[in-house]
Amino acid sequence: MKWIKKEDSYRVPLKSWCDQVEAEAMKQAEDLVRHPSVFRHVALMPDCHPGYGMPIGGVIACEADIIPNAVGVDIGCGMGAVRTSLGVGEAERSRLREAVTKIRELIPCGEGRSHRSDQSWEHMDHRMEDFRDRGWYSGHVKDLAGKNLGTLGGGNHFIEIQAGDDGRIWLMIHSGSRHLGNIIAKYYHTLALSLATRKNIALPSKDLAFLPVDSPEGKDYIRDMNFALAYARENRRQIMDRFMAAVSSVFRNVHFEDPVNIHHNYAVLERHFGRDVWVHRKGATSARDGETGIIPGSMGTPSYIVKGLGNPESFLSCSHGAGRVMGRKEASRTLSPAECDRAMGDVVFDRWSKAKRGKGKSKGEFDLGEAPQAYKDIESVIESELDLIRPIVKLRPLAVVKG
Repeated sequence: MKWIKKEDSYRVPLKSWCDQVEAEAMKQAEDLVRHPSVFRHVALMPDCHPGYGMPIGGVIACEADIIPNAVGVDIGCGMGAVRTSLGVGEAERSRLREAVTKIRELIPCGEGRSHRSDQSWEHMDHRMEDFRDRGWYSGHVKDLAGKNLGTLGGGNHFIEIQAGDDGRIWLMIHSGSRHLGNIIAKYYHTLALSLATRKNIALPSKDLAFLPVDSPEGKDYIRDMNFALAYARENRRQIMDRFMAAVSSVFRNVHFEDPVNIHHNYAVLERHFGRDVWVHRKGATSARDGETGIIPGSMGTPSYIVKGLGNPESFLSCSHGAGRVMGRKEASRTLSPAECDRAMGDVVFDRWSKAKRGKGKSKGEFDLGEAPQAYKDIESVIESELDLIRPIVKLRPLAVVKG
C-alpha cells in the first residue's frame, strides 16, 4: 500500500496503491469515502483512473446496499488466457499475420455483427424470456444479446497472441457482457436515482445512487447482474474457442491448457473483517491467496499472469490492467499515427482506423485511443501491488486484434 488518507469529512479511510491519483478520480474516491453505504474503507488499485461515479480500479464493500455504478456499465467485463504447447520460436511474423486474418474471419467485432449460426447459449431466447417483466427488456435487447454472444466488442476489448517468459505462446482476450450488461446497468442506476429522490437520501454524488439488497429492486439487480456475469463468461468462452480454432488452423499440432476466465466488473457477497459484505470490484480483479489472475498492459506492452496473495486491506483484490493516463479523445487529438507505430514496435496489428465523426467524437483524424502512450506503465503498476500479487509469467505481445 502506498498511502492512507483520513479526513474529518470522511466516513471511512481511503487506502491507495497509487503513487498519485488524478484530480477527477480523486474527487470520485472522496465521494465514496463519504457515501452512507460504504463499509470499512475504500481501496484504490494502482491502475486507478476516472469512471462513472466510481473510479475504475476501485474496490468498495457495502453491508446492506448495492451501487450499480460501482459495478460499472460493462457488467462482467473480464479476461481470458490460455497457455499453448507452442514454443516462442515457432511464432514467425508471417504466420502471426495469417493468424490475425483467421481470427477476424472467425470472431466478429462490433454491435450485432454475429455471422455464425451456432451462437446459442443453451437456448438464449429461452433464457431471455425469464426477464420479460424487466423494464430494461425489449425485443431489440433480446435480439442483440443473441447476435453479440461470441463477439469481441469495441473500445479496449482485444484478442492477443503473446510470448511468455516461460518459453510458451499464450492467447489472451478481453471482453464482457456487451450491450446486455450496459442496458441492465443503466436501467438500475435510474431506479436507484428515483429511490434516492423518493426517500430524500443525501448522496455525495448522484452517480452513486444505491439499492438496498433486500428490496425488490435490489434483489432484481443482483439476479440480473449475475445473468450478465454468466453471459460475459460465456461470451469469453466462445471467443476463446474460436481463437484457439484460428490458431490451430495456422500452427499445426498445437495443444491448449485449461483457460483462465475471470471478471473485473462485478459485485459479490464475501466475508471481510468479520462481516458479510457486498464487495464491488470496478476495474479490479479478485486476488485471493493462490488465485490465478490476469493483468494486461496496453496493446504494445507486456501483460502478466499473477497469483493472488490474499491481502485483506484490498478486500482480496488487485488491479485489472495498466489503467489509462489519457482519455480516448485526448489521445487521438494529441498523438500521431507515426509515434504510435513506433510505440508498437514489431507487434503485428491492423493500422490505426479513421476516427468516427459526430457529437462527442474525437477531433483527431485517427482513433489513437488504444495506443500504448494512452496507458500507464505496466511495470510501475505491477511494482505498486507486490503486496497484493506475485507475478508468475510475463507476456510480450506478438499480434493484436482490437474491436
